[in-house]
Parts: sequence; C-alpha cells; structure tokens
Amino acid sequence: MTEFRFEDQFTPFGEIETQPLSNFQKVVARRLSQSWNAIPHVTHQDDIDVTALEAHRKSLAVKVTPLAYLAKALALALRAFPQFNASLSEDGKTLILKKYCNVGIAVDGPAGLLVPVLRDVDTKTLAEIAAQIAVLSSQAREKGLPMSAMSGGCMTISSLGGIGGTAFTPIINQPEVAILGVTRTRQAAVWTGRAFEPRLMMPLSLSYDHRVINGADAARFLRFLGELVATPDKL
Repeated sequence: MTEFRFEDQFTPFGEIETQPLSNFQKVVARRLSQSWNAIPHVTHQDDIDVTALEAHRKSLAVKVTPLAYLAKALALALRAFPQFNASLSEDGKTLILKKYCNVGIAVDGPAGLLVPVLRDVDTKTLAEIAAQIAVLSSQAREKGLPMSAMSGGCMTISSLGGIGGTAFTPIINQPEVAILGVTRTRQAAVWTGRAFEPRLMMPLSLSYDHRVINGADAARFLRFLGELVATPDKL
C-alpha cells in the first residue's frame, strides 16, 4: 500500500514544488503557535500624530529614524504602565514586574524574523538608540544574531511602515504580555476644534494579553504613548 503524502492532495490539479522549512523557521512557527494558542490576544488600534516628530527629526544634525523615537517613547510608557512591562508565569498565578526597559525590534532578515533587543532604552538618547538599531538590524540581515542579543526583551515593536498596510494584529512575543505594531504614516485632515489641519498620522496596533491587561488600560497606554511622541523635544 502506497503511503499518502500531504502534497499528494494537490498534484491532481497541476505542477507543485515542495520546500522544506529550515530549523529556524520551524522554531519560529512553533513559538508563534504556542503564543497564539496560550494567550488570549486582543488588539487595540489608534492613530498618533507624528507631525512634530517628523519636523524635529529633520532638524537634527544626525540621522534618527522614527523607530528610535517610538522605542524611546515605548520605554517611558513601560515605566508609567508597569503591567505592560511584565511576564505571567506558565500557571497564570504569578505576575513578574520588570524594573528595566528593554525593547525588541522585529527585523525581517534572510533567515526569517529576528528580534534584537535594545537594552535600557529609557536611559539612552535618541541618537544612541538610533545607532544601536542600525548596528543590530545590519547584523540581523547580514549574518544573524546570537541568542544573547535576542533575549531579555520587555516589549517588541513590529514595524511594517516601510512596506505598507493600515493595521494588523501582531502576535505577542512570549514571555512578554504585549507587542506594538506600526504601519505606514499618512497625511490626514484632523479637526483641531476650530478647523481641519493636515497632520501626519502614524497607525499603531497594540496586541496584549487580556489576562494581564484590560481594554481601558490598553487605550490609556496608546494615548500616553501618543502624547510622548507628539512632544519629541521631551524625549
């Protein structure tokens, strides 16, 4: 009796090609499945005004990407909302609150998705953060990263701003309890109370563990983050 293979169900309809997953892809697939199955994900979406950020960024003598501003603001928001800077034990009985603020940055490299971790982002300048992002992103794309460079994150940023989209639902990077998704900024007419003005708006998608974080706190978290980004000179 001939053993039935998974791909055999497709061959009657035309030519196919099989591509085995790499060991790295298998690990990522397993971790994402575990996260999605174990954590009750909820995604809160909002737009933040980055008009002042863009003007501030262009005024600097050194190149600082919007991602550096966002990482800095996120670290400060983690300080203000400690339940986001936490991990829940596997039995769901103990919440670990972290006193440090390390931010993961998802990087799409040749081997797949890597998440280098920026250390102590709340204590660094924008220029220092931007330089660290550039170095780690380059390493991730060119030769990969050791596990030590991808460990110890408090919360991850997954940015699709350079590609497109309006919103998405990022999967939480366990053992973190939230992840911030970013898509491409756009010009929008915003009512100021007296008139509509053109503003540059950045869409954010915040996925969070509903066992730890409720919807009201998620909304407050993104509002707080937006207020920080709207006043970039304070960062």
